[in-house]
Amino acid sequence: MNIGDLLPYLAPTVVLLLILGSAIKILPEYERGVVFFLGRFQGVKGPGLIIVIPVIQQIVRVDLRVITLDVPSQDVISKDNVTVRVNAVLYFRVIDPERAIIRVEDFGVATSQLAQTTLRSVLGKHDLDEMLSERDKLNSDIQEIIDAQTEEWGIKVANVEIKHVDLNESMIRAIARQAEAERERRAKVIHAEGELQASKKLVEAADVMSANSGAMQLRYLQTLADMSNNNSSTIVFPLPMDMLKMFMEKQKQGLKGPDTPNNPDVPHNPHNPDNPQKPGTTE
Repeated sequence: MNIGDLLPYLAPTVVLLLILGSAIKILPEYERGVVFFLGRFQGVKGPGLIIVIPVIQQIVRVDLRVITLDVPSQDVISKDNVTVRVNAVLYFRVIDPERAIIRVEDFGVATSQLAQTTLRSVLGKHDLDEMLSERDKLNSDIQEIIDAQTEEWGIKVANVEIKHVDLNESMIRAIARQAEAERERRAKVIHAEGELQASKKLVEAADVMSANSGAMQLRYLQTLADMSNNNSSTIVFPLPMDMLKMFMEKQKQGLKGPDTPNNPDVPHNPHNPDNPQKPGTTE
């Protein structure tokens, strides 16, 4: 058989191989194929080997794995009129390939735009302090809103995470001053509470020591022992408490004035106390 005799069969063979090559599709485990027959939805096929008739049938591949979507930075005005730039990351996957292809043109772009608008609207309802301290709650709120709207598209939003909340330099300095003032306020309150508790304890201790004079003496000796343990040049001379009491009594008597003579028969000379007049004599 000559080569010239095979030429009439060569062209149909090549065309048949091309048709088979375009008709045979192999889908991995994480992909599904949405098949259309003459423009009408026929079904979802895969994974594995599927046959698609060229020209008559069309197939659209859909990835069922979790897709990571980086939400661009958004300028947000908080509830307390503070301008911040916030960006986030969104995790979603397709759970219904039919709706993801038929009901929305490009589910990836649609989900990205929806995430941006939802991020601005949700964060605009909260104060700056809530954005910084309650991120878990905000992430949950944003995830629920986006998931409720993308359910119609056959998309499941798994998680939303706010990555950065950027502030300008003036706002950062204002927040630093506010935090410093708050710390000073707490320190003053704690110091005042400590003084109040210490004063109550001192009153109780004074009541106990006033009831027993020996307790004051023991406290006095303990104070001397504490002072002797420090490396200082202070010289302390112990003075008994009884001696101090005697001095205090002498001081009280001195404030009352001199005592009158014990002999009532001897008149007192107011001009010269040291020379009283004798009875029966006049000056």
